[in-house]
Amino acid sequence: MSGMKISEAELIKRCRNADRKAQNELFHSYAPLMLSICFRYLKQRETAEDILIHAFHKIFTKIHTFNGQGSFEGWMKRIVINECLMELRKKKSHYLTVAIDEMHSEPEVAWDHRLEYEELLTLLDQLPNGYRTVFNMYVLEGFKHKEIAQKLGVSVNTSKSQLILARRKLQSLIKKKYEISKIA
Repeated sequence: MSGMKISEAELIKRCRNADRKAQNELFHSYAPLMLSICFRYLKQRETAEDILIHAFHKIFTKIHTFNGQGSFEGWMKRIVINECLMELRKKKSHYLTVAIDEMHSEPEVAWDHRLEYEELLTLLDQLPNGYRTVFNMYVLEGFKHKEIAQKLGVSVNTSKSQLILARRKLQSLIKKKYEISKIA
């Protein structure tokens, strides 16, 4: 029977019974994906890896609360994202508070270029933590500003301003990247 992959339902059942082999299989199956999520929120490799370990510890200790509603992978992603957000909350000084009415809206720049996913991740790495976190949550994870504000312990206006500033910074980075590549 070695080498055969067991079903997700069987794997969950075995993990609920603290089966170390099943936990190891679950970890190795999902760790790369979950680590990529950690990297989207946290820049330092050591911090991302630490948070991944904390998240999997929570997954294993809370697996009995997964009720089969929705995808198991989605349930794990929420745990990983929440662990990343708790880490960022510890370093709340990275958030910039700007009142939304102080923001001057600029027209969106239309781009003919389609960014590859890896290019986007590279550009996101260049954003300040607050910008990157809100952008990830709003654009990539689909959270609403009210949810972001609650999870990060900031105001809805701060979430909105962080997104506006993140988009501006990304537009600037994209513009700079493509101007340089046209010259070269």
